[in-house]
Order: sequence, then C-alpha cells, then structure tokens
Amino acid sequence: MNRHSSRAGFTLVELLVVIAIIGVLVGLLLPAVQAAREAARRMQCGNNLKQMTLACHNYHDTFGKLPAGKITTVTGFGGPYRSNWAIAILPYIEQNNLYELYRQEENNNSTWNMANVNSQFVETYACPSDLNVKQTGRPESGRGSGQDWARGSYRCMTGASAGHKDVTNGGWWDGDEYSGIPSSWIGAMHFVDEQLQQESMGITDGTSNTLLIGELHRPKDKDRRGTFWAYSYTSYNASGAVPYGASIAAHRWAECLANVPSSNICKRGFGSYHPAGNNWAVCDGSVRFISDTVNMDVYVGLASAYGGEVVQFP
Repeated sequence: MNRHSSRAGFTLVELLVVIAIIGVLVGLLLPAVQAAREAARRMQCGNNLKQMTLACHNYHDTFGKLPAGKITTVTGFGGPYRSNWAIAILPYIEQNNLYELYRQEENNNSTWNMANVNSQFVETYACPSDLNVKQTGRPESGRGSGQDWARGSYRCMTGASAGHKDVTNGGWWDGDEYSGIPSSWIGAMHFVDEQLQQESMGITDGTSNTLLIGELHRPKDKDRRGTFWAYSYTSYNASGAVPYGASIAAHRWAECLANVPSSNICKRGFGSYHPAGNNWAVCDGSVRFISDTVNMDVYVGLASAYGGEVVQFP
C-alpha cells in the first residue's frame, strides 16, 4: 500500500489575506496609541503649568506681588533687560541652585548669565509635545540673538492688545514713540520699567478669570521665533492677546500670517501642538484648556487683569 504524505502550510492567497488583516488591525490601533500618547503629553504639559502657577503664588506670598514678566532699567523697548518671570520663580520649582547663579545686577545676556543660567535646560519649562524642546538655539532678534539660549514651551500673558500695537513689553508702540498702555489692557505679568511696576493678586477681573501663562510651540522651520525661557527681550518668553483667531494657533505659521494684518501678531502669539487648543495656567492656580475656536472677545477679556469685562472660561 502506497502512502502519500502531505505537508500543511499557507497558500499565497491565505498569506496575503493574513497580512491584509494584520495591516487593518495596525491601522485601527495606531491612531488609538498615538491619541493615548498625546493625551499623556498634554497631561504632562498641564502639570508643568500647574507647577508654574503655584510657584507664582509662592513668589507672591514671599514678596506680596507677582513676578515681573520682564524687567528693564529704562523706559522703552530696546532694553537693556534684566531678569524675567521664568528666572524669578526658579526657587519655587526646585531650581534654587540655578537661580542663585543668575546675577540680577547684570544684563540678561551677560557672559556670566549666558554660561551659567540662560543656556541650561529646565524640565518644567518643556512640554513634550513641543518639537523644539531640550535644545538650544539663537533667537531671531534682540541683543542676545547671537547667543545660544535654552528653549522653552511657555510664555507669560502680558495683557490685551488691539492687534496693531504691541503690549508685550507693557507698553504699545506707534513708530518709535513709547506711548504707555491703557490700564484696562494690563495683564498679570507684564513688562516692568521706570513707569510700570509689578502686579499683586488684587486683580479686579478676578483671579479665576485672568490668564497667567500659556503654551507657545513653533514649527521646526520657525524655531528662531520660538520660546527661550530665560530670554527677557520682547516676546521670546512673554506674549499678549490680540483679537485674531490665528494668534492662538501661531505654531501654524503660514496660516497665521495669511489671516492677520501684521506678522508681529504671529510672533507674539500663543499656540500648541495639542489637538484643538492650548493649556493655560490661570491666576487662581488652576490649569484650563482653551479651544482654538474660542470667541476672541472672551479670550482677550481673559488676558487683561483690570479690563472689567464680564467673561468666563468657555
């Protein structure tokens, strides 16, 4: 009797079907995995903001006022600049050794401050969704633009603006003339000079309705307009609110430029790589998420500390 042996195995068609099924399953699972990772990154960014807003409260408990957004020894835009809010709160985010190295009496971009503080990476100031974190780089403008600064992902809110005039430095500019700022536009942490002083928690709009710190992430090809946490010059770690929707999605650079009357609005905006919005620290110590589609009147109202607007978080 002849015995015929047969070998079990996949035919080519069966193999292709299995591969197709695996591909479909991977296609279904990958978005879920990416969404879970982004949710974790967004949570970490929010935790960083929570640490920063609590640090601002601890600073206020010590000094009776909030940190200055940035400090200059003269009146006006050009500087020289000294310290800023992110340097001031270092002792309250477990970075006292770094704070002690900063020479307050020297200019922000002095050789000593650059070598010992400004080029140092600070974990709390880095959002993992930001494409440019954990690096150094050179800002696009200012006295320190030829030096290497550590990057960050957050900017303080200096206040409201009409859009064509700059409130980032605590005053707005029309040509070369320093014109001051309407008191109703002032934010919680603005530019401080010979005329403007630091704010306290006596915010008439209410601490639960006033923005303190927000996210700003940039595309790789616009990283020189990104955030540098220790750089006090103009808008590199501080920004104002303007009534243009593209200004809170300023990481989408081309879209922003196409929808605003001035490129300064994009340079001095906010925006993150989280889907649909940004994390914000609020003066009451909470952290909130604001959609990219928020009503601009509400957003600008939340930016000012003394505007008297009747607005609430969306």
